[in-house]
Amino acid sequence: MNKSLNSSIKAILFDLDGTLLDINLKLFIPHYVKILSETIAHLVSPKKFLTSMMKAMNAVEQNDGRDTNENVFAEVFFPLIGYSRKKIDPIFKKFYEQGFSKLRQYAKRKTEARSVVQAVFNNNYDVVIATTPLLPAITIEQRLEWAGVNDFPYRLITTFENSRASKPNLLYYKQILEIIGHPPEACLMVGDEDRDMVAAHLGMHTFLVPSPHTNLGPEIPVPTYKGKLADLKPLLNKFK
Repeated sequence: MNKSLNSSIKAILFDLDGTLLDINLKLFIPHYVKILSETIAHLVSPKKFLTSMMKAMNAVEQNDGRDTNENVFAEVFFPLIGYSRKKIDPIFKKFYEQGFSKLRQYAKRKTEARSVVQAVFNNNYDVVIATTPLLPAITIEQRLEWAGVNDFPYRLITTFENSRASKPNLLYYKQILEIIGHPPEACLMVGDEDRDMVAAHLGMHTFLVPSPHTNLGPEIPVPTYKGKLADLKPLLNKFK
């Protein structure tokens, strides 16, 4: 674990999947797509659904801030499947309320996650859940519950509905900074992937929590810190 810090930290940003929550994305993502496609299979074939969803998600990943990720997705997805947003949204809403929880089997709670988040709040930091905003808020709320950290007063939780960019686009991080009102050098991004560590390009400090998803490319700045999630706790007083 590195031990260098040249400025005080005011806000700590946490990635969710792989950082606060152990999750097998190789199983979670295909099963999520499969179950979601089944909810509208009476209207749209699974093949057409998958192709349309991939194109719409690609548009979201290219979002330049012109609109919310939710609206950018809708602009592409609904015309491709040939049904209106008004027709399909209630079906998706029912799935997220009643069916998304089936995916919990691919996730496991990190025993240290709650105590780490609690310690961050106890030290009066602004706390952001900076998860990749490709899914609706209701799914993030459920995954926070799976992680055992759903009941904290977060400064911000990035979602499909409130974000206008996505990781690893630096615009995503710039928008967070604008909302929370802190300069990048006063923020620490905690995550397990390159899409988290890219925040360093803006001047943020970073804390890498290695996971099975970690594969940092040569263009990624060396993390300020590296260690287990629990290793963040003894550093909190040093950040002041």
